[in-house]
Amino acid sequence: MKHRMRSVRLAVAALVVTLSATATACGGGKQTENTAASGGKGGRLTIATGPTTGVYYQIGGGLAELISDNLDGYRATATTTGASVQNIQGLGAGTYDIAFSLLDTADDAVEGKESFSSPQEIEALTRLYPNYTQVLVRTDSGIESLEDMKGKRVSTGAPGSGTEVIAKRLLKAAGLDPAKDVSADRLGLPETVDAMKDGTIDALFWSGGLPSGGITDLTTSLKKEVRFLDVTPQLPALKKEYGDVYQKGSVPASVYKQPEAVPTIVVPNVLLVKKGFDPDLAADIVNLIYEKKSDLEKVNAAATEIELDQAEGVAPVSLNPGAEKALKALAQKS
Repeated sequence: MKHRMRSVRLAVAALVVTLSATATACGGGKQTENTAASGGKGGRLTIATGPTTGVYYQIGGGLAELISDNLDGYRATATTTGASVQNIQGLGAGTYDIAFSLLDTADDAVEGKESFSSPQEIEALTRLYPNYTQVLVRTDSGIESLEDMKGKRVSTGAPGSGTEVIAKRLLKAAGLDPAKDVSADRLGLPETVDAMKDGTIDALFWSGGLPSGGITDLTTSLKKEVRFLDVTPQLPALKKEYGDVYQKGSVPASVYKQPEAVPTIVVPNVLLVKKGFDPDLAADIVNLIYEKKSDLEKVNAAATEIELDQAEGVAPVSLNPGAEKALKALAQKS
């Protein structure tokens, strides 16, 4: 009996070790041995991205591979998250080392407003590609404008996402109360796509680069059963309330094989770190992004819109000193 109990205990211990190792490999937990961000030469880096069917996750994975393959002693992992708000909160908690975020959410974080109860200690490595606000409705929903979403069931994005931030702002700009006038489902993109397919929601909001895998899936599988909604009538109200972080853009017809381009609202993305992030490492990462941008473009075409001449446009977020130095040097060489 003693021998049997000892065998059971050993088996349980082995299982715990295995599960712990698996969790670390997936990048889902806090990197307790990480010295990279604080100035150590080498260590683990966790990159906070977004849902698996979004561009953050794809380009974040590409960036993690670039870091792991090119920076001696560093091992980077891209982890799936709820996106912008969660990512910034995770930087402050030390859960993540590098984070993707929409600039409007980063603006809120610096100011300590909206989703943030106090100013967040963040810096930027660079501006990235723009996110396109993509609002789709089922053609049988009767929704012709944002105002028509009153009384409808709508996915406003995952909790803690930049999508949720802009969804609420757009609904308010259309004169609706997001908490009362719509039945809001706070779903990630994969769950949102499934809900649109089975008809349990009438519309969705998504803020992402082009193309976003989940939207490609939806438009390919449902075809004329879904269509894009033009949200640019709300742009003046957004600009008046929040400034020039919101701009007019369009989704080219070729991206999702639509009959014509879709006018929409775009927001820049930024790559963030916590204040005090090692400036030498920051410079190395910035150099990688621009010197090997073609590798990121192979992961997702959204990376083609990462432009060096706009890289420093991260205000009101401050640039990390090492990143700023690297960007200026790159600009001089170009």
